[in-house]
Amino acid sequence: MDFEGFSKIARERFPFVTEEQLRQFGMLEELYRDWNSRINVISRKDIDELYSHHVLHSLCIAAYMSENGLIPDGGGGSILDLGTGGGFPGIPLAILFPGMHFTLCDSIGKKTRVASEVASALGLHNVSVVNARAESLDGPFDWVVSRAVTALENFLPWVRGKYGKGILYLKGGNICAEISAAMAREGLPKGSITTWPISTWLKDEWFAEKFVIHIRALR
Repeated sequence: MDFEGFSKIARERFPFVTEEQLRQFGMLEELYRDWNSRINVISRKDIDELYSHHVLHSLCIAAYMSENGLIPDGGGGSILDLGTGGGFPGIPLAILFPGMHFTLCDSIGKKTRVASEVASALGLHNVSVVNARAESLDGPFDWVVSRAVTALENFLPWVRGKYGKGILYLKGGNICAEISAAMAREGLPKGSITTWPISTWLKDEWFAEKFVIHIRALR
């Protein structure tokens, strides 16, 4: 998918998107190709699918939030993107939601350098990038987002007590056993986790077995 194809979907799916935001999205390919030639944060093969496999995939979190009334009035709030790598899903979400503040965190310094430089080039004043482990971060944030950095049963202890509203986790494949293991380990009650098939939103074979997993904060 090229930028033109992405732009068409973005306009259809997010009617509030502005021309300035589309300009920022349009800058992503050149920025990531440049940085990827120096620091490999996206596989060489996958860089040609930046807009579908990375940008649009990240925005599936925004689609889920929008469809389920999770975006606060005024679009404010704080979001931690844990294991952001080169900036996914945090940077596409930060472009789309300029009223929210995003903390992009990764333990690998060269990856946070890429995320920081890309955010700076885009003029994203709602983004902070930190090179740290999750356990060292102060919280809570409203939301934690992440893109399949590890199994859920490993991930949930890292962010325990760091979110007020919930976790939105991008994951693919057979997730039932993984969710059951995470619920057992964390003592989560029935109904605390919802899975949303991305294929209900995007009719593309690549998204066929990919999900947004919503873990609600316990009250």
